[in-house]
Order: sequence, then C-alpha cells, then structure tokens
Amino acid sequence: MKLLAIAPHPDDEALGCGGTLLRLKRERPEAELHWAIVTNMAEGPGFDAARVAEREREIAAVANMLRVTAVHRMGFPAARLDTVPQSDLVGAFGVLMKEVEPDTVFVPHRNDVHTDHRYVFDAASSCVKSFRYPSVRRVLSYETLSETEFAIDPAVRPFQPNVWIDISDDLDDKLALLGLYGDEMGTFPFPRSREAVEALARLRGSTAGCRAAEAFMLLKSLI
Repeated sequence: MKLLAIAPHPDDEALGCGGTLLRLKRERPEAELHWAIVTNMAEGPGFDAARVAEREREIAAVANMLRVTAVHRMGFPAARLDTVPQSDLVGAFGVLMKEVEPDTVFVPHRNDVHTDHRYVFDAASSCVKSFRYPSVRRVLSYETLSETEFAIDPAVRPFQPNVWIDISDDLDDKLALLGLYGDEMGTFPFPRSREAVEALARLRGSTAGCRAAEAFMLLKSLI
C-alpha cells in the first residue's frame, strides 16, 4: 500500500484525513505514507523567522507522529497559487506521481473556499490518468474544516461524502496530531478547534454507525 496525502498547507492533511492516516499506519505499519505539502511558509509580511522555524518544528513533529515515509515539499507560495502558472503546478504533480507511484491519493475538495485548494485539486486531478500514472487506483477527496463548510456558491457541487472511514479508535490521536500545529488551532466556536473537529467526527460517525468517522468523496476507484 502506497498512500499520498496532498495538503495545500500543513494541517489540511490532519484536518481532512488525519484519523484515516493514523488508522492505516496503525493497522498496516508497513504501508508507505507520503505527505506532499504544496505551499511553503517563508519569511516576509506576516511571518518572521521565529514563526517559520516553529512551522518547521511542527511539520517534523507531525511527520513523526504519522510515521510518514517521506515529506515532499513542493515549495509554492502560500495563498498565492493564483499567481503560479497552472502548467507549473501540473508539471510538479506529474513528477511527484512518477516518483511516489501511489495507489491511493487524498486530495482537498475542489470547491473549498480557499482558492489554493481549488488550484491544488485541479493540478493533482490532472495527474491521475491511468494511461500516464497507472499506479493510482483510488482517489479520495477530503473535507477541511474552515474551508469546505463555508462554500456558499450555489453553482458549484457541495461536499457530498460517499465513503466513511471509522476512526473511533484514532480520534484522540487525531486531536493530538492537530495540537502539534500550535496557533493553527483556536477556541470554539472557531472551526479549527478541538470541539469542532470532534463534533464533525461524531456527526460523520453517526452517519456511518460508529462513534467517530472521517468522510470522503470517492472520485476514482479501479477494482
């Protein structure tokens, strides 16, 4: 099993599929888990050297807890993917897919409010064609609290899950994973809060008949 979790920004993977990744690595420790971080925090307006260094420590701690095989830093500018030629994004994802050869790919929801998520989805989805990337057997789109639920455009497809993964035994660890991100988590009713993450997991679990779950849209499955 080779898993590729694509995160526009660090913490998207923990919010969207952190419990699933923890469960899969717990049940199948031999599985390869690759974490692609598309954008990079750099020194400049809003981020000083201390914050950038802290982010690097957060990424290392998260990678250790998830027991990732490799972290792939794609290095594009955060919150500015609209300034990057789409061909550059697609080319970078093509290289990544050839290098990793994943069988399962986790991507953000295409219609999240944050435009970085849209650009990442479009580029990544261009690189799962079977005739070019035959390793890819399954593509799952995850939901990201603070982004997915705030999409209000009636013309676009909302997040409509059709896959639920039981994370009842991994919810506490998911919350601990998110806690590694420090100031990314806030106080309820902030969407990225311990209470909101747990509430969503309980809601998804109630649909799936378990105590806690993560929900996904299955976009591709080759059986």
